[in-house]
Amino acid sequence: MRSQVRSSIRRFLVAVEAKNKETASSQLQKVTTLLDTAAGKGVYHRNTAARTKSRLSRKLNAMS
Repeated sequence: MRSQVRSSIRRFLVAVEAKNKETASSQLQKVTTLLDTAAGKGVYHRNTAARTKSRLSRKLNAMS
């Protein structure tokens, strides 16, 4: 589960670097879902998941 989250975050960051907002937006949705699932299972603390989602959202919003 942790590996899936990290890989998904990496794909999101690559899309942000490429300035591809559509791909980054869809990847952010996937990351959010994975983080929520992982937090629900106890893989990540819920505050850690929320903090990560917040930081990634800020990166997406900073693109425009």
